[in-house]
Amino acid sequence: MARAALGWGTRDLARNANVSPDTVARFERGENLKSTTVAALRAAFEAGGVEFIPENGGGPGVRLAKKTTR
Repeated sequence: MARAALGWGTRDLARNANVSPDTVARFERGENLKSTTVAALRAAFEAGGVEFIPENGGGPGVRLAKKTTR
């Protein structure tokens, strides 16, 4: 869902997280990955503008962060 919100393909996420496209595919299939790999994927999403929303009764989710104006 986060990748789609950013308009990123598998290769875009892989490049931004410095992992292989195969790793992204494994992640999206729900396979177990090293915690450092999951952290790299999350950091790439957050750098791209995604906010992760904790579970609040409706389940966890994502949204695009508000852009700040200066």
